[in-house]
Amino acid sequence: MPAQESQDEEQARVPMSAQEIEAAAVGAAPRLDGQVTLRAYDPRWAEAFAREAAAIRDVLGGVRHEIEHAGSTSVPGLVAKPVVDMVLTLPEPGDEAAYVPALEGIGFRLAIREPEWFEHRLLRKQDLGPGADSANLHVFPSGCPEVTRMLSFRDRLRAHPDDRDLYARTKRQLAARTWAYVQNYADAKSDVIAEILERAARGS
Repeated sequence: MPAQESQDEEQARVPMSAQEIEAAAVGAAPRLDGQVTLRAYDPRWAEAFAREAAAIRDVLGGVRHEIEHAGSTSVPGLVAKPVVDMVLTLPEPGDEAAYVPALEGIGFRLAIREPEWFEHRLLRKQDLGPGADSANLHVFPSGCPEVTRMLSFRDRLRAHPDDRDLYARTKRQLAARTWAYVQNYADAKSDVIAEILERAARGS
């Protein structure tokens, strides 16, 4: 197996234990201890992404970067938590001094640090405005295979209503259960996501 493939397998996301969730959190990991609230698709989610992305581009003008709308709020017609997922790619996410202070200046706060998983950082911003409660800004290195996976999944759901509806049904079923952390709910969707991505890879 090529070295890059081996490295990617080692870094693939697996369900996280409570200890791992707490260790990755910057500060206390927020607990859910309840059900996940889903809302019908709201076109204001795309507007919130565009507004926040423009602000991010402004403050990171001196840093080479790309930003994309990902997650369920990026798929028209899909139910979702009212949390806008954004993906920011940078040359070196581990160099927090190069971008975190600038993002803090527009309301984002570093919430998760996972250097062992593609140097992932997560920043959160609350009170996005009408329609969207908050934003999650995922930071990965340029060319990261996890970003490719996230955007491939988004594009598959946008283009295939059958897979979008399957994912929506799965989300509703899982959201009705009780979870200690939102990450537990996210991890529980892994099998259906893998199934949909496999179809996408086959071109079926």
